[in-house]
Amino acid sequence: MALWDKITSRGSVDDRRSAVGYSGLGITGVVLLMGATYLLGGNPLEILIQQAPALQQSLTKQDVTKFEGKDSYEVFVSQVLGSTNDAWKNIFSTVHKEYIPTQVVLFRNNTQSKCGGARAVVGPHYCPLDEKIYLDETFFTELHDRLGAKGGDVAEAYVIAHEVGHHVQHQLGILGTEPIIKSQSVAIELEADCFAGLWAYSIKDAGVFEFGEVNEALDAAAAVGDDRIQQRTQGKIQPESWTHGSSAERVDAFTKGYTNGSLDSCLTYTTKS
Repeated sequence: MALWDKITSRGSVDDRRSAVGYSGLGITGVVLLMGATYLLGGNPLEILIQQAPALQQSLTKQDVTKFEGKDSYEVFVSQVLGSTNDAWKNIFSTVHKEYIPTQVVLFRNNTQSKCGGARAVVGPHYCPLDEKIYLDETFFTELHDRLGAKGGDVAEAYVIAHEVGHHVQHQLGILGTEPIIKSQSVAIELEADCFAGLWAYSIKDAGVFEFGEVNEALDAAAAVGDDRIQQRTQGKIQPESWTHGSSAERVDAFTKGYTNGSLDSCLTYTTKS
């Protein structure tokens, strides 16, 4: 367990997990949602996660009462987000820009966003239309159970930092509000992984990570590589259909940011595309 209490900053979290008033999205909402998450920062696990009935079920009143008031997970997310805020404020200052923090929306099953709605089956994702990150933490159970990721709090923090990376891309003008073309998708995602590495670099000397814990992030990056997901879901690998990059590419991208802490080195992904 990383020592998150060493982080004094806190990010903004909108906890909607106790809300049960959000029902189906309707076909238009689903189409809008898919356009945003598939091309603007969603994860490639949708088909895999759709196979899990538990994520499709509505929560009962008993299920959601435990989310009334702040709990340890909300505090954890706020701490991680606070550390990303600190990292990017510092990085932006070096290029004479102002970083405006994003907000994480915690939800269960589905909630509302300006990208047409947010559903648990899509996984963590960033909506550029409202500049918020949407997260149902049950995603991490799927990551562990279905893709064999080891899990851990640092792995979950990496996922949050990756989505913050998309917010950074939005602020830098790399990611707009229109769907990106498929040929650019892998570069966008690998750059966000590299940005997650920059975040980890920013706190690696602060005593937050205990020995070897950063390997949780590397394991998670490998687990969500397109090649591993395709092998698990369809039994074959099709590089021409990749949207996020291979396991090796995702690990390499995070490692690049983590080892050198250079914004310019991460920006090479999109300047080459």
